[in-house]
Amino acid sequence: MAFIKLYRKKLQENYAFLDTIFKSRNIQWGVVSKLLCGNKIYLKEIIALGVREIHDSRVSNLKKIKGLDPEIQTVYIKPPAKRSIESIVQYADISFNTEVYTIQLLSDEAVKQNKTHKIIIMIEMGDLREGVMGEELIEFYGTILKMPNIEVSGIGTNLNCLSGVMPTQDKLIQLSLYKQLIEAKFNISIPLVSGGTSVAIPLILKNARPMAVNHFRIGEALFFGKDLFTGNTIEGMHHDVFKLYAEIIEITEKPNTPTGELGENVAGNSFSMNDVTDLGITSLRAILDIGLLDMQPQYIESDDTDISIVDASSDMLVIDISNSKKTYKIGDLVAFKIRYMGALYLLNSAYIEKIIE
Repeated sequence: MAFIKLYRKKLQENYAFLDTIFKSRNIQWGVVSKLLCGNKIYLKEIIALGVREIHDSRVSNLKKIKGLDPEIQTVYIKPPAKRSIESIVQYADISFNTEVYTIQLLSDEAVKQNKTHKIIIMIEMGDLREGVMGEELIEFYGTILKMPNIEVSGIGTNLNCLSGVMPTQDKLIQLSLYKQLIEAKFNISIPLVSGGTSVAIPLILKNARPMAVNHFRIGEALFFGKDLFTGNTIEGMHHDVFKLYAEIIEITEKPNTPTGELGENVAGNSFSMNDVTDLGITSLRAILDIGLLDMQPQYIESDDTDISIVDASSDMLVIDISNSKKTYKIGDLVAFKIRYMGALYLLNSAYIEKIIE
C-alpha cells in the first residue's frame, strides 16, 4: 500500500505564519485548494483553519466547498468554459475573466439565477497565459461595465505559471497603474488588485509591493513553505505538510544491467549502458507498492538520503537501498518528501489513501 499524510499542526502553523504576514500589511488573501483535488477530508482541514475565501480551478471542487460551508467565498481561477457557465454562476462567487463573450454569458446566466456574479479581470503582463492585453483594457472594461448582474471586484495578473516570468516590483507597479487608469476613466473604485500567487511572497516579506496591490492567492507556500525565487523554505515555515509513504513488497540483490534484447519500457524510455558505471556490479533493490499511475519519480525524494530511485512502471517503484545505513525488510514503509507537482499527482490518484496526523 501507499498513502499520503497531511500533518495538521504543520499546516496550522504555516497558515498562521501567512495570515500574520498578510493581516499586518492589510492584504486580503485566499487559499488555492486545487492541489487537494476536491478531497473532502483535506478541504475540511482548510476550512477549519478559519479560511473565508477559497480558490480552485475546478467547479466541481467549488461545489464541494459550498456544500461544506456555504458562507465561504469561492473563486474560480481561470477563464470559464462556455459549457460550465451555469455551474460557475451557481457555485463560484467570483470568476477570473478575459473574454467579453464569456462575461456576457455569465451575465445572462446570472440574470436567470437572479444572482450578482463578481469577476476579476485578468491582465496579460508577460507570462503569456491568460489575460487581456493592456492596450485593450479600457475598451474591454467599458464594454462589460454595461452588463447586468455582473460586478467587477477587481483586476489581477498571473505570473510564473507558464513562461516562468517572475513578479517584480515594477510588474506590480504596472498593475497598480492599470487600476488608477480604469478608476480615472470611469470614475469608479476597484476594490481588489490581485497581485499573484505564492511566487510573490518574497516581495511582500521585503515590503516591496505597491500598497494598491491588496490581494493574493496562496497555495504552494501554504503547503510547502517555499520561496519560489530561491527554491528554499521560507524561514519560519514547514516544507513537509505532506509526506508520502510507500510499502516495500520485494527486496532482492540484482544485476545493474538488464539481460536480453532491449526496447522501450512502458513509459517510453530506453535503458542506456551509459548510466551504469560498473557493468559487473549488483545492487540491493527494493520494490515499492506505488507506480506511475499515482506519481512521477522526479517529484519525490526519499527521507533516507542514501536511497536512490531506479525507475518506475505503472504500479511499482524500484529503489536502490545498497548504500543505506538502515536495514529494510518486507512490509517497511519508505517515506518521501514531495514537491508540488508530486503532491498533485498523488492527491489526484484514487489509489493513494489520504490520511491526517
